Amino acid sequence: MPDTSRGKRPGGPDWTALDALPADAGGDQVWAALGRGGLTARAYRDGSVGAGADLEGLAGLLAAVDARFSIAATLSVSVQLATALPVLTAGAAPAARSALDEALAGRTAISLAASDVTAGTDLTALRTEVRIEDDALVVTGGKNWIANATTAGHHLVLARHRPGRHFTHFTWVLVPAGAPGVAVTPAESALFADSGAGHLTFDGVRVGRDQVLGRVGFGLPLFARHIATERLAGAQWGVSLCRRVLRDTQLHLATRAHGDGTLWDLDAVRQRFARCLLRLRELQALVAEFGEPVVAGYDATAAATLKAAAGATVSEVLTECGQLWGAAGFATGGIQEVRAQAALFGIGGGANEVVLGVLADAAESILAEPARPDILR
Repeated sequence: MPDTSRGKRPGGPDWTALDALPADAGGDQVWAALGRGGLTARAYRDGSVGAGADLEGLAGLLAAVDARFSIAATLSVSVQLATALPVLTAGAAPAARSALDEALAGRTAISLAASDVTAGTDLTALRTEVRIEDDALVVTGGKNWIANATTAGHHLVLARHRPGRHFTHFTWVLVPAGAPGVAVTPAESALFADSGAGHLTFDGVRVGRDQVLGRVGFGLPLFARHIATERLAGAQWGVSLCRRVLRDTQLHLATRAHGDGTLWDLDAVRQRFARCLLRLRELQALVAEFGEPVVAGYDATAAATLKAAAGATVSEVLTECGQLWGAAGFATGGIQEVRAQAALFGIGGGANEVVLGVLADAAESILAEPARPDILR
């Protein structure tokens, strides 16, 4: 994994832009620092959002942010890097191009307002509507639990333009946060306040016809394409998070007195810790195998594999580490608080049950994949 302790590299971006921030910086502050330091573009091939994610660059940014800031702040950054900015590139109008340039420079944040007031696992049931008029788009509805809602300069709103559940009935609309009729309420969550989490309401919001991102009716295909990258990013972030927590836990165990030695000297403790190392290495291996199919072809099954594995791995590793920390884990900012925030890995970007369903649907093709040549009979 990338070395997140480096300062500015010769000829490269200024990594110290992140070090200038306090550890409790909010996601909007981190995003601004990434832009000022010229770091954001590292997440993309050749520095171009439209060219797709760069595996090493995206992993490096997420590792650097995770090493310094809270899970909530890292969530704010991850959603924008992996999904919001790529969706925004589908807009050809000057407003969309300007918003993208501003976001890359860190001068504005972008929210991805997909989840509706209905269940997030059932996007085709969403109620937010966009009415297409001769000279305008009119957006009405609400979006709940949206990262960056309270800090964004623009909202990417997934809305239906006709009734029914068909996948062609949905469209992305770029809505300025300051447009008349837009209201935001901060989510009541101390755990995710640093992500700018909030609820959005759109009351007859009028924007120009050119605020459609992509084409009318292509909202869900565009979302499916880029949610694959978000699921990859979640797995990459999961690797960084687990490694960081395991390092801290090993240090705690090695310095916690027990008998004539420390907790780390106990075989039972070392074995439990080793199982966590195994889970970490399994997730690393999956990222190495399926990362390229996701960034090169937006492979939905590969992305679901990574998402399901990340949710399970993060949960298991942090639960075990929470137990190994004992009472000390309940300190403010301690492992139990991190563990509560990390439950996000099994929910955001597709709940565990959703991505496991994707894998089940692909069972025949997965089982039909050829075995390694060296073990064929």
